[in-house]
Amino acid sequence: MHLDVGLFFKSPIFWSAFTAYIGASFLKILGNLRRTRKVDFQYLTTLGGMPSAHSAMVSGLATSVGLKDGFDSTAFAITFAFAVVVMFDASTVRRATGLQARLLNQIVDEVYKNHHLSTQKLIEILGHTRLEVFAGMSVGILVGFFICKMMLG
Repeated sequence: MHLDVGLFFKSPIFWSAFTAYIGASFLKILGNLRRTRKVDFQYLTTLGGMPSAHSAMVSGLATSVGLKDGFDSTAFAITFAFAVVVMFDASTVRRATGLQARLLNQIVDEVYKNHHLSTQKLIEILGHTRLEVFAGMSVGILVGFFICKMMLG
């Protein structure tokens, strides 16, 4: 087995996933810029928001694997299943956790009014709506097709 790490960075699969994540994150930055008139680069690493960067990344990954190795390949089946789990988790489990955090923060605010407790807040934006996941998936698929077209011909 020949170990050439440089080949990893020549892979359309890597670039599809990476570019989809960065692209979706920059779309979040632009959306926030439009709403607040401020550039916030924290959207490159924060959870939640439109579109889902994680959904974009796994969709770009699955799309590029399908285009490169075939949509009937074992690798595509694995990446497709991985993408479905990530997107399902983002729109259900993590979303529910975020809603619970919001409710707990409201309870802490009420208790704090009568008692002097910590005012530390829980992170509320953990998950995504189905629309945010769908938008991320769409970004990922488009980026996957584009990168593979450029790199594979």
